[in-house]
Amino acid sequence: MTNIFERLDDKKAKDIRILGIFIDVFCTENHHADEKDTFLIEDVRLQDIFSDRELVLCQDCNKLLDHGISKLLLCTYDPKPMCKDCQTHCYAPSHREKIREVMRFSSFHLIKQGRLDLFQ
Repeated sequence: MTNIFERLDDKKAKDIRILGIFIDVFCTENHHADEKDTFLIEDVRLQDIFSDRELVLCQDCNKLLDHGISKLLLCTYDPKPMCKDCQTHCYAPSHREKIREVMRFSSFHLIKQGRLDLFQ
């Protein structure tokens, strides 16, 4: 069996970082009243991805990011396609819809903030 971290290339690391930023923006802007906690990355191999940014998320967004990271690491496609263009949807339908909502909201918000660097 292949270790999932053998699949952590630069593109997947970038995708994980962008997913974290998008979920962080969504949670910050939409879940003001929810109790939040720091997203913990226990594996050293992933800690560098968010070394310059602390993600403080509500419980639902914490679960969504954790689920998204695991799905990105488990992706067997090489090169990995964008999830929306993938033939095999690995996200459960409820997570898939939530990710779509997060991506729609956060991409618009980040573009308004001038963060076009995240879309290259």
